[in-house]
Amino acid sequence: MSVQYRQTVVVVRAPFLVDRYGNTTSERDWSNATRTTYRHVAVQPDASTEDTGDRPVVVAGWRLVTRTRADIDLAPGDRVVALGRLLDVDGDVARWTLAGRHHHTEARLKGVDG
Repeated sequence: MSVQYRQTVVVVRAPFLVDRYGNTTSERDWSNATRTTYRHVAVQPDASTEDTGDRPVVVAGWRLVTRTRADIDLAPGDRVVALGRLLDVDGDVARWTLAGRHHHTEARLKGVDG
């Protein structure tokens, strides 16, 4: 199976909020987020989980992969609009190298429904 890099995603990055004393907090200011569009990537299904407790919840996993020698500005805490959904970056972004050079970038994404 070959990967087709025909999708477009939008990376949404929000600055951290500052408290009344001028200290940067760990909360994001999503109302002032920047949006950057990247073309020619692949977003494919990854592992998903389901919980049927008091409130049914589905956590859908996705994997974003760039073409060879392509990188995107993506970091933990960012969000990605892909496949008509708003997804969170799940963990670190992997930048693969081969012979000391950047080969491609991969990131796990997750979307929570419920």
